[in-house]
Amino acid sequence: MAEVPETSTAIGVRRAGGDRDTEFTAYMQARRTSLMRTAYLLAGDHATAEDLVQTALAKLYLSWDRVRERDSLDGYVRRILVNENSSLWRRAFKRSEVSSQALPERGVSDEYDDGVSAQLWAFVQTLPRRQRAVVVLRYYEQLTEAETADVLGCSVGTVKSQASRALAALRERAPQSLNPRTGEEESR
Repeated sequence: MAEVPETSTAIGVRRAGGDRDTEFTAYMQARRTSLMRTAYLLAGDHATAEDLVQTALAKLYLSWDRVRERDSLDGYVRRILVNENSSLWRRAFKRSEVSSQALPERGVSDEYDDGVSAQLWAFVQTLPRRQRAVVVLRYYEQLTEAETADVLGCSVGTVKSQASRALAALRERAPQSLNPRTGEEESR
């Protein structure tokens, strides 16, 4: 069987694909830790966070050539994370609980926990999905209200109201020991 010679078009596609893979791999390696933290704060557990990041990166890879503005990649991936997290909660299998006689082993210490922050994020996990997403994007990712609205696909007013409701709920639920101002007032 005779070999078909490679055309310049085929070589060009292969080169472009190689550059694509190199660019994507560099982006993925640089942003994976940050994306994992964001996904963990959205989802509340490591397994789901890993699934969210893997799905987001897979979707990003499939659309890598269509993303024209490389500066907006982080926002694009964040939006995928938020949307995927919302999609997971819509699925019926996520809403069902399975009881078990055996208690799970105690989890390994979380790399994102630092005592007080861990307690605070435990309260954040009790917020509704949308409010939790706003808190993570606004206060952890430090996005502006407009950027948060863009990622969530809603208005700036919605971001403001969701943030306000979330903070009010956190103030109501969290103990005074988590209030940073409590220590300041006592030391006066």
